Amino acid sequence: MDFGEVISYFEEISDENVVNSNKRFAIGCEHSYGIRLPVIRKLAKEIGKDHELAVELWNHPYHESHLLATMIENKDEITSEQLDEWVNSFYSWDIVDQACINLLVDLPEARENIFIWCESDKEFVKRTAFSLIAVIAVHDKKAEASDFDKYFPLIKKASYDNRNFVKKSVNWALRQIGKRDLECNRKALEVAYEISEIDDKACRWISSNAIRELESEKVQKRLS
Repeated sequence: MDFGEVISYFEEISDENVVNSNKRFAIGCEHSYGIRLPVIRKLAKEIGKDHELAVELWNHPYHESHLLATMIENKDEITSEQLDEWVNSFYSWDIVDQACINLLVDLPEARENIFIWCESDKEFVKRTAFSLIAVIAVHDKKAEASDFDKYFPLIKKASYDNRNFVKKSVNWALRQIGKRDLECNRKALEVAYEISEIDDKACRWISSNAIRELESEKVQKRLS
C-alpha cells in the first residue's frame, strides 16, 4: 500500500463523530479524519514496516497519518535528526504515548534522550521522557529493578511541573515502575512519600495517586 492508497482509505472511512469525540479528550490536531485506533493498528499490520511511507505519512498534517507513521516506522532506519524532529513536533498526549509504545521503546537513542527531554520547556517533549519511562517499565521484561534507579531523581524533580500532560506522565512513570516487582514497589513508594512532603499542588496529586495504587491490596497481592 502506498501513500496515496492510505490517504484515500482514510478519506473513505473518515468519521466526524470520532473527531468530535476525540476533541473532548484533548486528542488530535487541527486536521483529523476521525478514525479509531484499532482500525489504524489493523492497517499498520497489513502494511508492515516501511520507512519511506512512514516519513511521507508524518509529513502529512493529519493526526491519523502521524499515528500510523509511528506504527510502521522501522527502528533500524530512523535517523537521529528524524527522531529529534518527530519528538519536538509532538502536539497531543496520545501521539506521545503511541510513539513511545510503537517505536521509541525500541530505540536505544530515545532511552538516552530521556535525560534531555525531561528538561524541555515543551510540554509534550517533556511528557515523552516520562511516558517512555512508563512504557519501558511495562514492556522491558529483562530490565533489573536497579535499572530504574536513575529515573527516580528525574521523577522527583519533574513532580513540581503542574502542566496537566506532564504531571500525568510523571505519575504514570512512578506507578508503572512501582508495579514491576516488590523491590521496585518499595523504591517507588519511598519516592512517592518524599514527593508528598513537598508543598506543591502537582506533587500532592502525583504522590497521593501513586501511593494509593502502589499500596493497594490488588497490587500488593500480585507482587507478593
